[in-house]
Amino acid sequence: MVWRGLLLSYLRGKQTARAVAVGQEAVGRWPEEPLLRHWLGLAYFQSGQSEPAIEQLQRAEELAPNEPDIPFDLALVYLSLRQDMPAAEKLERAIQLRPGVAIAHVLLGRAYQNTNRTLPAIEEFKTALRLAPELPLGHYHLGFAYESVGNNPEAIVEYKKEVARKTVNVEVSYRLGHALLETGQLGEAIPNLRQAISLRPDHPKAHYDLGKALFLQGETAEAITVLRQAITLNPNNADAYYQLARALEKSGDRQEARKVFQQFAEVKKRQEKKGGMAYQPD
Repeated sequence: MVWRGLLLSYLRGKQTARAVAVGQEAVGRWPEEPLLRHWLGLAYFQSGQSEPAIEQLQRAEELAPNEPDIPFDLALVYLSLRQDMPAAEKLERAIQLRPGVAIAHVLLGRAYQNTNRTLPAIEEFKTALRLAPELPLGHYHLGFAYESVGNNPEAIVEYKKEVARKTVNVEVSYRLGHALLETGQLGEAIPNLRQAISLRPDHPKAHYDLGKALFLQGETAEAITVLRQAITLNPNNADAYYQLARALEKSGDRQEARKVFQQFAEVKKRQEKKGGMAYQPD
């Protein structure tokens, strides 16, 4: 069918407006052709039109219920909208229809993670790594899932495996540094946090963790500088004011420490007025 070739050509060439126009005309002529609806859904998705994309992909799935690419692509649309529950359902279906695709297990793990189903997420990430041991960021995703359930030792193991691959990623460096800090391994935490900041100088959490680690290691002067930068980057982080006040107090600057303790109290009070769950410390 000429229409298929033309539509596919426009999709591959990222000519989304033409792909949508051709897809609409083709579907109008052959409304029961699932492949045309599938590709029209992708064209809508490429053009940023999520709702008509979902409509076309759902209809394509009804017409071809055993085609694994359709629920997989439908899941991608749901994930882009942060609709993780329906995304997970579609990814489960795609995996059922076509087992052994590592990226599907990664995406399902992320959907589980985002809906507080971390233990099933861990199993999906493990499966993905068994299927594709060199999967990019595979160990990072597994490490983050372990960290989410408070298993920092296992998280550190996975983050280090990712680093061993020579992965250069700010979040890999930050999460490894954070997990090491949480387990009291300051000497290892600090270089990883510095690496995260070198990759992203405006990373407020990395600055906060580095400042805290430096303070705990006795590097008070540098801790003060780094914590001040953490506050500049995120003035709503009450913990940063608290750690800075402690560092200033230890340095002997009690007057400035009292001022920062007061700032800490004011920020904390504002956050409490918004409700306890609104406060997400860095």
